[in-house]
Amino acid sequence: MKRSNRETIHEATARYEVWLGGQLTLLPEDLEQKHAAMQQDLFSFLRATYYRWAQLWPEEAGQTAKAPEVLAVGDLHVENFGTWRDAEGRLVWGINDFDEASRLPYTNDLARLATSAHLAIAAGHLTIGPRDACAAILAGYRESLEKEGRPLVLAEHWHALRQLASARLKDPEVFWQTLDALPTLPADQLPPRAARSLADLLPEPGLEQRLVHRVAGLGSLGRQRFVVLADWKGARIAREAKAAAPSACAWAHGAEKEGKVLYKSLLASAVRCPDPFVTVKRRWILRRLAPDCSRVELSQLPQAQDETRLLHAMGWETANVHLGSRTAHALLLDLAARPADWLHESASRMRERVEADWEAWKAGAPEKKAVKAKAAKAPAKKKAPAKAPTAKAAKKTPKASHRPARAAKKR
Repeated sequence: MKRSNRETIHEATARYEVWLGGQLTLLPEDLEQKHAAMQQDLFSFLRATYYRWAQLWPEEAGQTAKAPEVLAVGDLHVENFGTWRDAEGRLVWGINDFDEASRLPYTNDLARLATSAHLAIAAGHLTIGPRDACAAILAGYRESLEKEGRPLVLAEHWHALRQLASARLKDPEVFWQTLDALPTLPADQLPPRAARSLADLLPEPGLEQRLVHRVAGLGSLGRQRFVVLADWKGARIAREAKAAAPSACAWAHGAEKEGKVLYKSLLASAVRCPDPFVTVKRRWILRRLAPDCSRVELSQLPQAQDETRLLHAMGWETANVHLGSRTAHALLLDLAARPADWLHESASRMRERVEADWEAWKAGAPEKKAVKAKAAKAPAKKKAPAKAPTAKAAKKTPKASHRPARAAKKR
């Protein structure tokens, strides 16, 4: 059932995690790490709490939310951009993941991206002014629509962006050392569906592999994320499988039925030179990991970066995604009818709302523990009365350990 925005951030977090635990297996230790990261700074809090944004934005946005719907990114922010190689081996820059893809007003993505820019500026990650940042995002978005979009292939075009993206690719040893430092997991901890999907993504069968659990990101922290490492033809390779779930919008809007995972649909429709390794199979998001194929953090960019061009490119790429489900004409018409400063004003309002939640999160540790205890009991209400285990049930015990949440849900 949909709740109003009077629900506290602690109550919303507990209730969302109970819901998410019914969609996939959650890892308690990773969730604790996520909760701790949410206290560190405001930008990290925004990244980790898209579920709260999905709950509040429709009520807080007012006229901004009254806009044409698109197949949207949902959880868009200035650190949800990265690089990959397309089928021709060219370096491409663009939006990195679509875990929260959902049908939303196109203004949702722009407002969240602009809000994240406001917070990045406040944290010292960017030096551009908030109003100028919003203007750059909007200019890039509008220009991309006017030209019917174009992928950001870092070859003969996008020279400044290529320099920014290439600066982080000079030291691949650090990338592999980070993965090598992760402890090895027993092979039987990899769920069968994920194992089959990862095997399909490797260049050939029978490679000697090492399985690890990678902790990455903030929005998806708490989900299962497995990486297979191997040597092939004299060099290292890595493939990742991350558990997929419907967008938090399904939870926030009180959807009665389980929503669809729209990640693959968005990939297929966007104006994009896709990464041939990225796909969704059997509720697992699969991708190749490499030094030139990963998310770009603001701290990794050179100090003398052209922030206006960078934010312009982010706006451009956002339009590339939206053009997969809406005509440029419809979006340009709506943009033309809006006040000149609408994006900055919307981002400013949402920044205040996010900051209030962050302060409440930091101050509410005792309340947080109480709500968590209540949430932990919620799945138990769905369990059937205990029965003596049968031989057939005993045989299924190892499989159930991989997906405890689903097992409880089906009972």
